[in-house]
Amino acid sequence: MKGRTVTLTAPAGTAPARRRRASAARRAWRTVSPYAYLAPFFTLFAAFGLFPLLYTAFVSLYRVELQTPGEMEWRGLGNYAALFTDEFFWISLRNTFTIGVVSTVPQLVMALGLAHLLNYKLRGRTFFRTAMLLPYATSVAAATLVFAQLFGRDFGLVNYALGLVGIDPVDWQTNTVASQIAVSTIVIWRWTGYNALIYLAGMQSIPSELYEAAEMDGASRWRQFFHVTLPGLRPTIVFTAVVSTIGATQLFGEPLLFEGSVSGGISHQYQTLGLYMYEQGWGFFHLGRAAAIAWVMFLLILVLVGVNALIVRRRSLKEAGR
Repeated sequence: MKGRTVTLTAPAGTAPARRRRASAARRAWRTVSPYAYLAPFFTLFAAFGLFPLLYTAFVSLYRVELQTPGEMEWRGLGNYAALFTDEFFWISLRNTFTIGVVSTVPQLVMALGLAHLLNYKLRGRTFFRTAMLLPYATSVAAATLVFAQLFGRDFGLVNYALGLVGIDPVDWQTNTVASQIAVSTIVIWRWTGYNALIYLAGMQSIPSELYEAAEMDGASRWRQFFHVTLPGLRPTIVFTAVVSTIGATQLFGEPLLFEGSVSGGISHQYQTLGLYMYEQGWGFFHLGRAAAIAWVMFLLILVLVGVNALIVRRRSLKEAGR
């Protein structure tokens, strides 16, 4: 009829049904969204981390040559057996251990001392903290080439300084002990400042009330360092020790560029496991054996980290039982 208004109403229950569906969709998204955010990381890790690791283990069971990577001959554990009967493998393992100890222990001790000094209110301490990172920011190639000149036998600055105090020139590239000290010096120079800043961050997280209480009890700065700073830094020290151990096991650039030889000197006097793996894979073209070396290094790192964790756990349990 003319002038009559017609009102259309939605069927009963339509709006509540839409709200229920929207609520269910939100709940489903809250459940799935964490996995969606993490998916890119796990995808990249599977493609560039997990797959190469498993494929390396697969290749280590075959005889594979670099010239013919498609021709694979089953060897089982033959690559590992050949590895453990090779004297140069044991030489590189020994060199990796000695260089790791010579470079890691002084490095962490010096970093701890520098961090302790920088923790005090010094004039220009921001400059010194920034300068600590300069060696770490320097290219390993540039640093190693400079140190190779400094440790030169005939015209090196180090031998010149030794001559001023009456010490005969040292052949830093041929002598076993001297060459390992030279390579360790490069590692110490590059990583001491980095570890010092990590220790400094750990020191600044220690409550100042502990130092005030120790000072009221008459403790000197040395006693405060040993009884307050070191216990508070224990997790940080464990972290730097583990990371330095992994880095020492994988040491490659410094010994390679020190003399420019993958053999680590004429008598393999400073060849590390990383150099030995490179020599087998890209020097002698034995990709299967190089893959076996990579897995031995991986297992060695797991053992070293496990031993470190076991020592720390026993020490913590021992202190907790006091």
